[in-house]
Amino acid sequence: MSDFTQTLDTDGLATITWDCQARPMNVMSKQGFADLNALIDGCLTDPMVKGVIITSAKSDFAAGMDLAVIAETKDMHPENPAKGCFEMVMEIHQILRKIELAGMDFKTKKGGKPIVAVLPGTALGIGLEIPLACHHIICADNPKAKIGLPEIKVGIFPGAGGTTRLVRKMGAMAASPYLLQGKLCSPSQAQAAGIVDAVSTTPLEDAKAWILAAKDTDLVKPWDAKGYKMPGGAPYHPAGFMTFVGASAMVNGQTMGVYPAAKALLSAVYEGALVPFDTALKIETRHFTSVIMNPSSSNMIRSLFLNKGALDKGAVRPKEVPDQSVRKLGILGAGMMGAGIALVSAQVGIEVVLIDQTQEAADKGKAYVADYCDKGIARRKSTPEHKEALLSRITATPNHHALTDCDLIVEAVFEDPKIKAEVTQKVEAVIGPDCIFASNTSTLPITELAKASTRPDQFIGIHFFSPVEKMALVEIIKGAETGNRAVAKALDFARQIRKTPIVVNDARFFYANRCIIPYINEGLRMVQEGVEPALIENAAKLMGMPLGPLQLNDETSIDLGVKIAKATKAAMGADYDNAQADEVLFWLFEQGRLGRKSSAGFYEYDAKGKRQGLWQGLRDHFGKEGGNLELLDVQHRLMFAQSLEAVRALQEGVLMDVREGDVGAILGWGFAPWSGGPLSWLDMLGAAYGVARCDELQSRYGARFAAPELLRTLAEEGKGFYSHFAACILSAAGQVL
Repeated sequence: MSDFTQTLDTDGLATITWDCQARPMNVMSKQGFADLNALIDGCLTDPMVKGVIITSAKSDFAAGMDLAVIAETKDMHPENPAKGCFEMVMEIHQILRKIELAGMDFKTKKGGKPIVAVLPGTALGIGLEIPLACHHIICADNPKAKIGLPEIKVGIFPGAGGTTRLVRKMGAMAASPYLLQGKLCSPSQAQAAGIVDAVSTTPLEDAKAWILAAKDTDLVKPWDAKGYKMPGGAPYHPAGFMTFVGASAMVNGQTMGVYPAAKALLSAVYEGALVPFDTALKIETRHFTSVIMNPSSSNMIRSLFLNKGALDKGAVRPKEVPDQSVRKLGILGAGMMGAGIALVSAQVGIEVVLIDQTQEAADKGKAYVADYCDKGIARRKSTPEHKEALLSRITATPNHHALTDCDLIVEAVFEDPKIKAEVTQKVEAVIGPDCIFASNTSTLPITELAKASTRPDQFIGIHFFSPVEKMALVEIIKGAETGNRAVAKALDFARQIRKTPIVVNDARFFYANRCIIPYINEGLRMVQEGVEPALIENAAKLMGMPLGPLQLNDETSIDLGVKIAKATKAAMGADYDNAQADEVLFWLFEQGRLGRKSSAGFYEYDAKGKRQGLWQGLRDHFGKEGGNLELLDVQHRLMFAQSLEAVRALQEGVLMDVREGDVGAILGWGFAPWSGGPLSWLDMLGAAYGVARCDELQSRYGARFAAPELLRTLAEEGKGFYSHFAACILSAAGQVL
């Protein structure tokens, strides 16, 4: 059954309706393109058809491209996948160009049939690229709809003409937020920006009226008209020259050259602006093909789109447990973390009881939510009515009896086992027998905390990342006795509050902190060795890390690092081997430099708390002549420190799924998103190279770089993590972009 159908009315207007029966939203498949092409051919050759409307039978227009199309392009020429990709995309261009020219005589620009896109709702990716090829775009007045080209967010860029058309329609500067940032907008915002032509409460009627009134000149796209000039100026026009120079500097400054899609997009725009439109489409296709062939893009698509989507939909949820959606949530501790959890829960309609020791402390947590709402109102992203409704869902009180009918408790009190044990016992005395108890701890073993509970099977860890309202990841920790219903409850709660969950088994520091602490410590070790601090920080950023290890230490606070170091040393005893890192950390602590919160740490800060630069005292105290390393050595020490911990976590069963290892790393601490995550990065390097490099690093820097047995096994097998754990790999079929 075709995803496209056609009807013809008495006025001679054909309506091509897109409706993927088996999907909640329309997605474009290879067969879909063939069907659309056939219908367009029929309309253009049928003398009874005066014009065409392309619309959707669903409330949205389209969610994007079925990623199976991209996979199929490589299969067209197994011996030369790039050729297959290029030819497939050029076929798509031919279809959209056919819509654009609509049967007109190309020389006279006359005789074409008007084609209008009517978008009832969201139109993303190819769902906007098709309308951009039409002669007129009308959106329904649907404020919930999102219009845009989000491909850059998962490592590719709009390759079906969206890049070339949007730049030629708006100019490079105006188009850049939508192409380079993947910015989405509402229909009214899209109209104001010039992406669509109209917003209407009666879009189909308006489309028919536009077609019946259209003249030949209305069908000619600006870039097909004689004397076309790019808005804002072409690359070598005085007005456009600085735009392109600035864009290049901006993209390279933001991406550090490690994101191939951004560089390829900019190249396609720059080169395409120098040639006729059809040649520009071919240039766009060449750059798009190069990105598709790049393993970075494949990894980003897999981790940030396929794997993240699967985890969001409950890929690791116990299947036998019925729905455990949270009705009423109790939060113990109204500090920044507890208040943040209350905020995101109330935002999705969950009733919240926010508990603290005093009414004043509880009210302070609720005030955090009110302040957040006020900022949204000031930016015109919220309303006083929304604020009132949200706050009405939160009850702030010191009375534990208010928790009686809660079905989930999240404890977010001070990181002290004794305090947490007291709170657990106090709360279990008043909550119902089916209530699940979750501890929001970042370091304390869940199995030990659960010993204070009379029902350890209903005790689980839910590790939120700060600030809760901004961070996308939730780490769910299973204790030794945690039952499946508790796991399902935590996962369903994460889905409700729109967070991506990973589930890990209990171990010191769980997964995220287990990997990020070695990254920080490796930076500190290099400072102690006399390596220039700026080299350490910039080496990290050149690998795509959002923050260097020293800045990250400032952000999380140096005194917290000291506390964790002391506790870890006490727990590990003779096995503790971070003396080098501790020397730097403890010395800064003794200097009273506690990080950003004290406006003094590894960095200097001005009176407003703005970071100024690395503190010279660091160089003066630890600097050694000849202490600097080669850039690659610094980068690999920082990257392998994290990645090897991820491998060990998988090897030891802390991680249970390779997908969670990569998605958790990117969303949890920002591990080089261009790589697809630490396990994907090692797959890019190859296990054999990874082992050889580990051996080199171990011989020079210590046993912490010893290659885990799992990595050695992969090297012997000639496999990567995703091929070795084949059951965890998702098929691209059915996934859309």
